[in-house]
Amino acid sequence: MADASLTPMMQQYRELKARDPDAILLFRMGDFYEMFGEDAVRASAVLGIAVTTRDRDKGDQAVPMAGFPHPALETYLAKIVQAGLRAAVCEQIEDPKLVKGLVKRDVVRVVTPGTLTEEALLDPRTANYLAAVVEVGTKVGLAWVELSMGRFSLTSLLRTELADEIARLSPAETLVSELSVDAPWLRSLRAQPGFAVTIRPSWDFQAEQARKTLFDQFGVTTLEGFGVDDRNLEIQAAGALVAYLRETQKSSLGHITRLTPYRRADVLTLDETTRRSLELVRTLREGKREGSLLQVIDRTTTPMGARLLAEYVTSPLTSPALIEERLGAVDELVNDATLRGELREALGEAYDLERLAARVATGRANPRDLSSLARTLALLPRIKARLTARRSQRLSRLEGAIELCPEVRSSIEAALVDDPPLTIKEGGLIRPGYHPELDRLRSASKEGKSWIAKYQTDQIRRTGISGLKVGFNNVFGYYIEISHSQAQRGEVPAEYIRKQTVKNAERYYTPELKEFENEVRNADERANALEYELFTSLRDRVSADAPRLIQAGSVLAQIDVLSALAELAARQGYCRPEIVADPVFEVEAGRHPVLDVVLPHGDFVPNDTRLGPDDGSLLLITGPNMAGKSTYIRQVALIAIMAQMGGFVPARRARIGVVDRLFARVGATDELSRGQSTFMVEMTETANILNNATPQSLVILDEIGRGTSTFDGVSLAWAITEHLHDVVGCRTLFATHYHELVELEKTKARIRNANVVVSESQGEIVFLHRIAPGGADQSYGIHVARLAGVPSPVLDRAREILAFLEKQHGPDPGLPEGPIRRKVKTARSLQGSLFAALPEPLVAELRQTDLATLGPDQALDLLKRLRELAG
Repeated sequence: MADASLTPMMQQYRELKARDPDAILLFRMGDFYEMFGEDAVRASAVLGIAVTTRDRDKGDQAVPMAGFPHPALETYLAKIVQAGLRAAVCEQIEDPKLVKGLVKRDVVRVVTPGTLTEEALLDPRTANYLAAVVEVGTKVGLAWVELSMGRFSLTSLLRTELADEIARLSPAETLVSELSVDAPWLRSLRAQPGFAVTIRPSWDFQAEQARKTLFDQFGVTTLEGFGVDDRNLEIQAAGALVAYLRETQKSSLGHITRLTPYRRADVLTLDETTRRSLELVRTLREGKREGSLLQVIDRTTTPMGARLLAEYVTSPLTSPALIEERLGAVDELVNDATLRGELREALGEAYDLERLAARVATGRANPRDLSSLARTLALLPRIKARLTARRSQRLSRLEGAIELCPEVRSSIEAALVDDPPLTIKEGGLIRPGYHPELDRLRSASKEGKSWIAKYQTDQIRRTGISGLKVGFNNVFGYYIEISHSQAQRGEVPAEYIRKQTVKNAERYYTPELKEFENEVRNADERANALEYELFTSLRDRVSADAPRLIQAGSVLAQIDVLSALAELAARQGYCRPEIVADPVFEVEAGRHPVLDVVLPHGDFVPNDTRLGPDDGSLLLITGPNMAGKSTYIRQVALIAIMAQMGGFVPARRARIGVVDRLFARVGATDELSRGQSTFMVEMTETANILNNATPQSLVILDEIGRGTSTFDGVSLAWAITEHLHDVVGCRTLFATHYHELVELEKTKARIRNANVVVSESQGEIVFLHRIAPGGADQSYGIHVARLAGVPSPVLDRAREILAFLEKQHGPDPGLPEGPIRRKVKTARSLQGSLFAALPEPLVAELRQTDLATLGPDQALDLLKRLRELAG
């Protein structure tokens, strides 16, 4: 029921706002988008704009109001979406000039984090996924779409696997049924930073409704043609996605033409912990792209290539045939520098064809988008010609997949001027000669300007008023302007009709001038309206070919990635890995791909790696901190990923058996905010490895068991090592401080010891960063502490305690000879005799101290007090 106290415009606003109460309604009023009430208050904080009020005389009843000019829409949309909010864009759908009374308005689009298509709102190097999740029992259906590229995928998985897949996709927005609001898995996902959830009606996720939605979208009666069973759980998630896109976009989704099943067995499984530990796409410390593997190896020249490379990094292949196909293409491009250079030069001129085509399909492309699209299509013949008669199967197939789309290119080039404006309603878009009626209207407008100049000259000559001018403004149209002094002298002709008085002049018009104005202004408006019609007609024609254009963009992205991998290999001296089915990992002079680029040339020390049935499948690496253990084991993992991406690797030679799952537990991250200690996180991640690794897996472990007591730590590390060797049997690199574990080599056939070589002379040590066979005989902990800047008094006291331990506690006759016996004896004595011999106040101080709450300064103060108590 309408509120009689509201104006018709505010009633219209209230009705539109009620359709989507959670979205900020951007209400178009002339040249501005306005927000009212609570929306104005919310938006002002996010957008940094002032809040005013309507009807100030109403005091507390006045309605808050905020707004911004319509050309700034994309800028403010970006801020709204980045704040995790939704925006409903409401436009005037009638021409105010042709309407008496209230102009009709409607919401033309709801903008959400997962439904962006505009270039200004998207990171060109990153996919922007909208995902949907549905749960039945222990299984989950997952679907995701990249609206700005038209790519649509789906899969089913166990509930325990969902978090890793969500982490891989990193969706901007995830749809969930209202029935799952309280589900434990959703609470867990919501705890992840940046995870945005949109709750949707359960009806959209129902199987029958989802199938109907998908059949209608793709114009089919079964989804089996896409390789998808209509009864699969993931269909329900996919149907909910399409329903949401239709509701929010209110435009064609014609560029989404297929479903692509995602089979997890086809890619190397990398869980969230592994991706984070290896810093594949973001650094561990700062969460930035800079310094990650992706950033360091990225030599792509197009945005679509950069996005595809990110997909290669996070989803390496497991099929030797497909890996070899990519390697063959990279190999040919490495060895043909001319071909590589010409392809990269051409691609460097290309625009983002995938996203341009998607903007055309959704009716959001502007004239410059179409012009950029045509310029990119103009590059295709050159690229296709350079790929003709290639040796590698992949390059040959890509050449065949390039559709030149000549009719699309020619229609754009024939219609648009070379450098069109961004706006579509103010003219200047269409070439002369393209449309006869447009040329006639333009001629009338152009001749009108000449007529004005001649009319002004004639009036000056006829009236004798030298200062007479003919002017124009949008309010009054054309006018004759005469100064006050001349008007007061009576020099104004009788047929001049006064229109306006301004500061220093009087303004007039004549019947002749008004008639001309009607003709010229009508010609300008008709010309602009006709150009708009011609442009939208052109855009609609191009939209029909959006799937072909997106396919062409996909081909260019693949060529870009392959040539970029070749460029990287050629510049950095990488080798082509030999990919085999055997569980081996043989690398000569391997290098860490990130440090190899970051460090000055020649500074990084290469190392060999040999894992396999003949060389031992589990390598125990001992040595001090800062010597390079963690770098070495990360290096092995990254080389495996790069090889299975289909790229060359930083080594002299590499023979790598395909890895089905890669686990990396490197470093410990406290998760106290989730109620989990460092040790709990460490054990949870380790349990995941032990429960899910297979004989084809590669496991990278760094310092397991540090977060607990010496006894517990050694025991756990020992048992974990035995399990990986005896039960799992996978390739493993384990970097550890527990030198006791080197004894395992004597009893376990596939365990080998290695250590980081340290040069020691006159009490000084130098880390050589070289991996050599055999276990380390000491940890050099005090030396490392000195290098790290620990104060000298603390180091001196540490040496005293070390000397005391070495003097007082020898071998335990109840244990076999070796480091494990010395460690256990020392630990027992440390707990049973060393602290017993310490002064009682010192022991009391230690027992009363909560180490978890100590800051750096407090810790130093504690050490000073302990030394004083110890005498």
